[in-house]
Amino acid sequence: MSLENSQVVAAISSESSFSGQVINWFGEHHNLIFSYITNLVIAMLIILVGLYLARLLSGLLGQMMMKKGMDNTIVDFISTIVRYALIIIALIAGVGHLGIQTASFIAVLGAAGLAIGLALKGALSNFAAGILLIALRPFKAGNYIEAAGTAGTVESIQIFNCILRTGDNKHIIVPNAAILKGNIVNVSRKPTRRIDLIIRVSYQSDLKHVKQILETAVLSNEKVLKEPGLLIAVAELAESSVNFVVRPWVATADYWPVRFALTESIKNALDSAEIKIPYPQLNVHRK
Repeated sequence: MSLENSQVVAAISSESSFSGQVINWFGEHHNLIFSYITNLVIAMLIILVGLYLARLLSGLLGQMMMKKGMDNTIVDFISTIVRYALIIIALIAGVGHLGIQTASFIAVLGAAGLAIGLALKGALSNFAAGILLIALRPFKAGNYIEAAGTAGTVESIQIFNCILRTGDNKHIIVPNAAILKGNIVNVSRKPTRRIDLIIRVSYQSDLKHVKQILETAVLSNEKVLKEPGLLIAVAELAESSVNFVVRPWVATADYWPVRFALTESIKNALDSAEIKIPYPQLNVHRK
């Protein structure tokens, strides 16, 4: 037999020996392998079923809360928290079925959560502020508010931020922590609002007559409320004018339309009565 043939035979013999060892190993450990595969499949099923149940139960919980008339913001927030809590439980249960010590896993998860929390302390402050906004409810979706240096209608209160829509239809995302740091003015909270107008007339005007004209112009608007009553008074004797305050009450939803209408009607009424509305003037005398 040549040297080359001897090498081929040795290689085939070695490969056969290795294959035999592999087959023998599988034969000896087939029960263990089958057990691992079975546990892996069951763990995957536990996680998949847990994900399905998390979505199903959170949806059912949201529907139940909606039927009870709870605010959409609270419904969305609680449903989201419940869903992610169930997902975490499903993951821990699946990993535990594989034989991994869940206590160690939870400890590692807690340590990782602490590290992430320190790195994302700004996001966590927004999260905590979101919980306070939902719990204290200084405003709700649909309210017009002034907060964090901006103003707009609240579209939604989310976990980390609030979504506002301005009057000119701008989309504003405001962090929850920024809202809680300052004053919150909820314009829509009360059913009625007072309009504050300052009307300036000349010193030559008959004040009693002016007051009657203002009262007629304001009360002619049907959206002005009878109660609380209308206030018209001389507020200031300014440098170039006598300043009247005009303070009618209207429904909150009618505030801006009525304000614009009253400004126009008062101007027309004063013009018809030939009452001058003065404006600042500078007289220069030359010697």
